[in-house]
Amino acid sequence: MKIGFDAKRIFCNFRGLGNYSRTLVEGLAKYYPDNEYYLFTPEIRDERALTWMSRFEQFKVVTPESHHARAFKSVWRSFGLADIIKSKELDLFHGLSHELPYSIQKSNCKSVVTIHDLIFIRYPEFFPWLDRKIYKQKFNYAVKNADVVIAICEQTKQDIIKFLDCPESKIKVVYQSCNPSFYEQGNQNYLDGVKNKFNLPDQYIFYAGALEERKNALSLLEAFNLIKNEVMHDLVLVGRGKSYKEKLESYIKENNLKERVLILSNVENDEMPGVFQMADLFVYPSHFEGWGVPIVESLFSEVPVITSTGSCFSESGGPKSL
Repeated sequence: MKIGFDAKRIFCNFRGLGNYSRTLVEGLAKYYPDNEYYLFTPEIRDERALTWMSRFEQFKVVTPESHHARAFKSVWRSFGLADIIKSKELDLFHGLSHELPYSIQKSNCKSVVTIHDLIFIRYPEFFPWLDRKIYKQKFNYAVKNADVVIAICEQTKQDIIKFLDCPESKIKVVYQSCNPSFYEQGNQNYLDGVKNKFNLPDQYIFYAGALEERKNALSLLEAFNLIKNEVMHDLVLVGRGKSYKEKLESYIKENNLKERVLILSNVENDEMPGVFQMADLFVYPSHFEGWGVPIVESLFSEVPVITSTGSCFSESGGPKSL
């Protein structure tokens, strides 16, 4: 088969959606090496993307060729791909993150789209008005025109039915795993290297995720502040953020937690398993997620999990989580 992917997140995103996309295509290439895989991306600039791409010679990467297409990359991605898909005679095209090219139905190619979540509908206050309008239009088009819709959990499946009026028969639930680097325990040299690089405490409670309001890390800081004199553990947070991160830093300063709380924003993917495996407890207080990959990463790391009630958390964490 000749299979194409909307690969923008593969090359431009090194968080959740990018990790999902890379893990998926890596797995297909490993277990189904006879297929041809085409990765459509508007650009490749990040050195991490170039390093990743160099490991997989079987991937055929397609980028804009004409000056006009390079100048208007988003137009190329949304409106130009259908003709390219048709010219390459692809058998299947997979929109890895909520979108399909417009006019995909005219390309004579079957299509699949993965919907990770509909948080912008459930929590509109976390998204700008224009973004919500664009997302709604793109999601609706993708769900309506895809031959199959993949939901990454039952919660997302029910949201797709409720908010996008999609027939249940069209939706397949395919749970998301995590990077295979979490599947095995790191050796002591690796763990020591990670610990020394980031000056990690000997005992710590851990949080990983974007430092933004929806992820609710401030409540974790407030809870930790209540018990700081009763526990020996420190608190380590890994994630990037802007205004919300500043709010967290202000709270740490105001409550004299600088010696007990460590925020790291420069941990690479190959270092994350070590940070997880050396933790004694993982806490994920997010309000709502499409899946909650850090919960899965923690379970593979054999670290107990405390997470929120509701959303997909009972699916991703399982019945032994609190």
